[in-house]
Amino acid sequence: MAQKKVAQVNSWQNRWYAHPGVRSGAELSLGERAADTMRNVMGSWPFVFGFFAVMIAWALTNTWLLEHVLRHKAFDPYPYILLNLFLSMMAGVQAAALLIAAKRSDAIASEVAVHTARNTDDIKVLLAENTKLTNTVKKNTDLLEELHRHVTEIGNHLGAFAGEFEPGQDPPSVS
Repeated sequence: MAQKKVAQVNSWQNRWYAHPGVRSGAELSLGERAADTMRNVMGSWPFVFGFFAVMIAWALTNTWLLEHVLRHKAFDPYPYILLNLFLSMMAGVQAAALLIAAKRSDAIASEVAVHTARNTDDIKVLLAENTKLTNTVKKNTDLLEELHRHVTEIGNHLGAFAGEFEPGQDPPSVS
């Protein structure tokens, strides 16, 4: 049961764009769309595996292919100073990208919260109206029951006199 609930939560986290309270598509600015794309690409397993593949390819190309197979001088020999430079630059850019993506995630959470608050307020108004209508129905039902009780009493009272007067005559008045 707990796994099903976790799966439901994860499915909404992955499909936030389908939430009615969240802007998406043409409603987003170019920067917001870019942040969403960065978050979706950089926060995925294909990105991680692709990153490892590039690192391994870089090392294999420079140490094995160029030096041992082609007998050519590697363009970035071990300890891969050029690769370290690229990784340092990427880390700086990636930190900013992660902050942008986090800011966008906060904006999405804020839009969902505002939508939820509006819905909650609407539901409170509807509940108040429903309670008022229920109380009115209860009051009218009580009055109807009281009227029914009085009519039944009058009928019983008149029935008691049923044998005491001739047909076509008015029954005696009830006091």
